Amino acid sequence: MLPREKLDALVLRYKEIDVALCEPDVLADYQKMQKLNKERSDLEPVVRAWEQHGKLQQRLEEDRAALSDPELRELVEAELPELERQIDALAQQLRLLLLPTDPNDKRNTIVEVRGGEGGEEAALFAADLFRMYVRFAETHKWKIEIMSLSEASAGGYKEVIALVSGQDVYSRLRYEAGVHRVQRVPVTEAQGRIHTSTATVAVLPEAEDVEVQVEDKDLKIDIAASGGPGGQGVNTTNSAVQITHIPTGMIVKCQDERSQLKNKAKALKILKSRLLEIERQKRDAAQSAERKGMVGTGERAQKVRTYNFPQNRITDHRIGLTLYKLDRIMEGDLDELITSLRTHHQAELLGEIAPGERAQEEP
Repeated sequence: MLPREKLDALVLRYKEIDVALCEPDVLADYQKMQKLNKERSDLEPVVRAWEQHGKLQQRLEEDRAALSDPELRELVEAELPELERQIDALAQQLRLLLLPTDPNDKRNTIVEVRGGEGGEEAALFAADLFRMYVRFAETHKWKIEIMSLSEASAGGYKEVIALVSGQDVYSRLRYEAGVHRVQRVPVTEAQGRIHTSTATVAVLPEAEDVEVQVEDKDLKIDIAASGGPGGQGVNTTNSAVQITHIPTGMIVKCQDERSQLKNKAKALKILKSRLLEIERQKRDAAQSAERKGMVGTGERAQKVRTYNFPQNRITDHRIGLTLYKLDRIMEGDLDELITSLRTHHQAELLGEIAPGERAQEEP
C-alpha cells in the first residue's frame, strides 16, 4: 500500500513552494530562492508520478463501473489489464522515489584503483579496470582528472587515483568498490596457462572543506623530486608532495603536476575524501569503521566481481549476475551491471529481499 497521507502532504508542500517563489521577499533573497527551487526540484518527480497515479486510478474505477454496460464491456475488458499494469508500475516508482536518498549520491567522486595479488598481471589488470572506468565516464560525459599515478615496470598501474566529476557520479560508481578478480592468460605466460589476479577499487565521495577540517599541525609535508615517466621537466623539478596525516598515519603522495602547489592541493583533496570516508563508515553501523573495509586485503577470496576472459564472462557475486559480454564491458559498457546492482539495493531498502540475499552464482 502507498502512504497516501504522506504523498498528499508532499503535493501540498510542492504547491506551497510554488506560491512562495512568487513572493517579493523570496525573490529578493537569492539563497532562500535557491533553496526553495532545489526542494521543488526534488519533490517534482514524486508529485508528477502521484498525480499520474491518481488519473489512472480514476480511469480504472470508471472502466470497472462500465463493465455493467453490455456495449462497453468488451472494450473495457481489453483496456483493464494495461491500466492495472501502468498503475502497478507507477506505485513501484513512487515507492522508490520515497526511499531516503544518500546525500553523497550527487557528489563528484574519487576513484582509487590498485593492483592486488598477482604481481605484474595485477598491475596490468588495474590499468585495464581504470581504462574501463574512463570509457564509462566518457559515455556519461563525465570529466576525469588523474590525481596520482604510479606505474608498474610492465606498463600497468600499481595505483591510480582520479577525480570523476559530473551528474550522479557517486550514485553510479559506488557499487564498483571492492576486490575485482581476473582470470586470463597473462601476456608474460609462455605456457598459455590461465592465471588469477586481483585489483582493488575504492570509491569515495569528494569531501567539501566544511565537512573535513584538517589542522596544519596535524600534517607533515615533504617535498621531493618527481620520479617516473612524464618528461624531462617532471624528472628535474622538486614538485612531488607527500602529506602525512599525523593523527591517522595516512600518507598521500602526488607528483603528476610540475607545480608543487597543484600537487599539494590534489594530495589534500584525496586526504580529505579518505578522512570523510572513515567518518562516514564510523557513523554507519552496517559498515566497518576502517577504510580498508571497502576493499578488504585484496586477496582472491574477497571478491565482488570476476572477469573471466577465456569465456568472455563477467560475474557479480553480490547479486549472482553473470553476463557473457566481457569484451563490451571492458570498453565501458557498464550500465546493465550497475543498473542491476542499484535495483537490487533498492529492493533491499524496500524490504522485498533480505539484505545480502542473492541468486546462485557461478565460481
